[in-house]
Amino acid sequence: MMTPRVAAIHDMSGFGRCSLTVAIPILSAMGVQCCPLPTAFLSTHTGGFEGFTFLDMTDEMSKVADHWASLGLTFQAVYSGFLGSERQIGVVEDFIRRFGKDDALAIVDPVMGDHGHAYETYTPEMCEQMKELVCMADVVLPNVTECCILTDTPYREENWTRKELLNMAMMLRLMGAKSVVITGVREGSCYTNVVLEQGQYDAKFIRTRSSGGERPGTGDVFSSVVAGALLNGKSLPEAVSQAAGFVKECIKVSDEEQIPHANGVCFEKILGKLIKK
Repeated sequence: MMTPRVAAIHDMSGFGRCSLTVAIPILSAMGVQCCPLPTAFLSTHTGGFEGFTFLDMTDEMSKVADHWASLGLTFQAVYSGFLGSERQIGVVEDFIRRFGKDDALAIVDPVMGDHGHAYETYTPEMCEQMKELVCMADVVLPNVTECCILTDTPYREENWTRKELLNMAMMLRLMGAKSVVITGVREGSCYTNVVLEQGQYDAKFIRTRSSGGERPGTGDVFSSVVAGALLNGKSLPEAVSQAAGFVKECIKVSDEEQIPHANGVCFEKILGKLIKK
């Protein structure tokens, strides 16, 4: 059986455990060939460090896609994360059109914001264009903030009803996304992930008890495990359950090891749990 191949369109931070430095080892451990298409190179991630360097890779992205096309490369999935400009969103849309054939999955993690606020780099124009990218997704994985931005829903930190969450997921489906996962909904001492699969009208609510505080990069870990699990033939609820459990263990290990918050999650010590037997 051929090794599944995924084009991972994310930024690369040299230090801080996020984006491609998370996606590459996780997908590799799960038996998936990860082909990185960097959107930018940063010395560190932006969530806890100052003075970081930033190299915009937008001009290279289409060149890489052209070269891959000339080689006749095919992918079983296109997996996008943080994007730095309207132009980059357009490049990803074009990439999905070119390579998202033969049942290739389009997995979109719309990394736009958290805790009720869009990231400083996200303009209103970018938020609108991200809606167009979401329309092309086979699976879209917004957190609550991103879901509110995409559906023009007023944000609140918690106390969401199941009906409200289902309605937001349905709104994303009506926009064009085939399956929706709303991640990290706070419910007391638990986090709930809302899974609305293609063709279904009832969502599954997958709860995981919190094991510690929030850390940078956990969303990238979660989405990467989901991508790997789907390419290994798991159902979307199974993939989400595996991802939620792995993130919980990562946070637990990081707290036990007293890893500084800005350094992200110490997933390396338990990466073996993801290795495909």
